[in-house]
Amino acid sequence: MTDLPYRRCVGIMLVNADGRVFVGRRKGGDVEPRARAYEWQMPQGGIDRGEEPLAAAKRELYEETGVSSVELIAESPAWYAYDFPPEVLARTRSGRYRGQTQRWFAFRFTGPDAEIDVASPGGHKAEFSDWRWADIAELPELIVPFKRGVYDEVLKAFAPVVKAADA
Repeated sequence: MTDLPYRRCVGIMLVNADGRVFVGRRKGGDVEPRARAYEWQMPQGGIDRGEEPLAAAKRELYEETGVSSVELIAESPAWYAYDFPPEVLARTRSGRYRGQTQRWFAFRFTGPDAEIDVASPGGHKAEFSDWRWADIAELPELIVPFKRGVYDEVLKAFAPVVKAADA
């Protein structure tokens, strides 16, 4: 497994005017049986060949949430990686990748909540069945355990800039 490459991806922390973070309930699961506590995550997705990470983050955010009303707050200072556990590796991406390496972006959401559409986001296949705003401190407990280390790093990088817009 260690000789497999990591898939290059982006992750997106979407922050509303109250300093709360968008999380979506995944339609599919990374673990079986799925524990309801681990169904939530922030948007993320692959970087297309020749695509810059920031452009990929905006595209993935739109494809997963329908959101385009954003302002960039911050970019992570590093790439963060996680390995797939064996049971996920066996059924993910045809076993071509050992895990993912991600560049993360924090965006301020500048639109109304009505802009968020996880049912048919921008005409793309829905990846989330539901969504909500969460406190930043909740995030590590919502994600599947094998991704938790990345979420811890993302929180360290973005916690200082994630606050209410009028603060």
